[in-house]
Amino acid sequence: MRRHIAPAIVFLLVIGLIVIIWKQGPKAPPPLVSLASYQDADAPLTMPQEGLPDFRFDRFSAWQRVGTPQALRFSAPLGAANGALTYNAQAFWEINEKRGGYHTGDDLNGIGGMNTDLGDPVFAVADGLVVFAGEPSAGWGNILLLAHRLEDGRLIQSMYAHLDEIRVPLGSMVARGQSVGSVGTANGNYPAHLHFELRASAGAAITGAYREQALACLEPAKLLAGLGAGDTPDLSPSPLATALNEELQLDRFEFSGNPERVAEILGGEQE
Repeated sequence: MRRHIAPAIVFLLVIGLIVIIWKQGPKAPPPLVSLASYQDADAPLTMPQEGLPDFRFDRFSAWQRVGTPQALRFSAPLGAANGALTYNAQAFWEINEKRGGYHTGDDLNGIGGMNTDLGDPVFAVADGLVVFAGEPSAGWGNILLLAHRLEDGRLIQSMYAHLDEIRVPLGSMVARGQSVGSVGTANGNYPAHLHFELRASAGAAITGAYREQALACLEPAKLLAGLGAGDTPDLSPSPLATALNEELQLDRFEFSGNPERVAEILGGEQE
């Protein structure tokens, strides 16, 4: 009997040693990016890679800053109020006791009220870069954030919330007056309207629609009026829209086999 005890003890010791070594061995590193939500930090914070935003950071990446176009003029995101097409159902910084704070934007409605404007197009207020496109929560619904560079170099954002549809992808450049989405109801939580904000911010954080301090939020109607939103778009076309249209026309000429016209366009651009 004693002959079998010693080998058994040795065997158990070897197994125990193997288990200890295995537990102390190298472990797989945590993932570089958390997939739980943009607020969870269950992985080491790293700088955004390949130009893609990481919404755990409240700052634009270097790629986003470089890619933000200059906005020389602004327009209204829906039909103008003085054209009797929209009305402001809840203006910027109105107190909402039920929601427990001040409103951070303008709630723009079609004059028919309720869901009469559901699906109506929403337009980019200025040349910009799409820095957020998605649904951060059911209460917000689809949100679109565009970054714009003012003439003095400052970055501001325009925010379009409760959208029924987003029509431009993340990272794309959009021109003033381009249809970027449609009026929605935030998954049926509200009658159809556009929650519109302007922010003096260089980050893409998604915060609540009611708060006690304005912080980066700007008064949309006042700012747009000072940036040319009352002008007729056809009399002051978007430079980015013009460039994108010329690029599209150039592609069409290339496919139609008209090298003379292509050379003419290129020559005109160089003059």
